[in-house]
Amino acid sequence: MHSLVFFISLMFCLWIGRSIFIPLLFAAFLWYLINAISAYYRKIMPCYKDKNGACALPSKMFNIISNILSFGTIFGVIYLFATQIKPMLSELYNATPILQQKLLSFSNFISTKIGIGFDIDLMPNLPQIASYVGSSLAGIATSTGMVLIYLIFMFIEQSSFNKKINAMPLSKIKAKKLRFILSSINDNMKKYLFTKTFISAATGVSSYIALKIIGLEYASVWAFIIFILNYIPTIGSILACAMPIAYALISGDTWHLPVFTAISLTAIEIVFGNILDPKLTGKTLNISTLAILINLVFWGMIWGLAGMFFSVPILAAVYITTAQFDSTRWIATLLSTDGKIPDETQND
Repeated sequence: MHSLVFFISLMFCLWIGRSIFIPLLFAAFLWYLINAISAYYRKIMPCYKDKNGACALPSKMFNIISNILSFGTIFGVIYLFATQIKPMLSELYNATPILQQKLLSFSNFISTKIGIGFDIDLMPNLPQIASYVGSSLAGIATSTGMVLIYLIFMFIEQSSFNKKINAMPLSKIKAKKLRFILSSINDNMKKYLFTKTFISAATGVSSYIALKIIGLEYASVWAFIIFILNYIPTIGSILACAMPIAYALISGDTWHLPVFTAISLTAIEIVFGNILDPKLTGKTLNISTLAILINLVFWGMIWGLAGMFFSVPILAAVYITTAQFDSTRWIATLLSTDGKIPDETQND
């Protein structure tokens, strides 16, 4: 009974405090992503050697340059969204009433030709869906200030984090276990987010090229939506294909546009989502697909689109943490794909 009350109380706190937790998670996402990109830049940046063969550039300066390049990459993408994608999204949003009428006309056509009846009340309300998505995005945008504040302090605290752990009154075993947990979460999150971003970007670019060749309107918008939705496991990939296909179906005058759109986007999602994604991220996470789906629905109910976006990173952190304690290892076992979880003794 006490556990049930605690769980309900925790869920209520997470829901009521979403205005604080969601910006914090977005800041953590950017922090991990910037660090991952920065680490990649450090690998590819040339290091000019001195007479002794050592790097002539000081390590701090080397890190500063890589961080600047990483910040430039992230905020360059954000600038591209603000200047190019946002006007297209507004245009698409304004066109939703027309698309709704085309959807109703298309359903009437199917009913007449094939004899399949459609309940108008069960038809998706495109303007209402667009308003919900727009309000969600607007809510995220209004939290930009908090996200930037969190992000700045994360980078400030980053250099002194190890010192704080060393100053904690813990035994050597507990301190080592804590470092192992934090290091595992940190490494897995960086690898997962960087890999997921790379795959989502490749999927978005490939989709843009395909839709541009096919001639579907708002190809840039659909490519950006596909890029974002691919962060959401399983359901995101389905929606990423379904939305432009549905648009092609109700806006095209012939069957060629929706058929070619469906074939090309499905092929792209299969290649990147079903083949490359499992191979690149398979060694990072060992989490059951069922657990991911349940977790996706759970966080979606609490935090909406933002919760779905962060559902896998949160689940991965829970999986890694619960695997390190005898009382919670059964949770990690249930969450795992094959029952094999990190050995808690490997950090001793």
